[in-house]
Amino acid sequence: MVFAEAAALESSVSLVGYLALFVGIGLVFVFVNLLVGRFLRPDNPHQEKGEIYECGEPTIGSSYVQFDLRFYIVALLFIIFDVEVAFFFPWATVFGKSEQLASLADAEQAVASGEVLTEDAQRLLLEMGVAEPTVPAGGELAIAESAKTLSLITLIDIAVFFVVLMLGFFYVWKRGDLDWVKAVVNERRRNRAPSAEA
Repeated sequence: MVFAEAAALESSVSLVGYLALFVGIGLVFVFVNLLVGRFLRPDNPHQEKGEIYECGEPTIGSSYVQFDLRFYIVALLFIIFDVEVAFFFPWATVFGKSEQLASLADAEQAVASGEVLTEDAQRLLLEMGVAEPTVPAGGELAIAESAKTLSLITLIDIAVFFVVLMLGFFYVWKRGDLDWVKAVVNERRRNRAPSAEA
């Protein structure tokens, strides 16, 4: 038991080490390219280079205008609701593999003979991060129960995530941030209020 925990810890440490190595090499690569570009590009400041790029069209009026805040709000909301989709993939992977493992154990196809896991069960456990998959003390019943527990935990986890996400969405909606022109919406509300009282 202690050996299995030590092996799992060693596996986690090596995974974090590889991740840190990857991030470090990526940062070095970015900064080396920026440094090479700094030394190789010509330094020729010019007044026209300070102008805002207008796609080849002659500018009409000042090009230093502030964009309407509505564009930023829509872009921010899109990014928030688009990025959250990335959080569904790890959850779906763990949930799917735990459901597969539970169905294997329920069909009594997880343990081949006595103390040996089938290839499918070993593969699923390895993909879920178990360093050395072995048959637990309870056999297939223990495998099925632990896989179903993991499925339930992941289901609760994504439900909480989704509820928090929807609460944020309803808050933004209630505040009126999804209304393209707030002034028009506020005026409609004011016009409706006296007629409702009468």
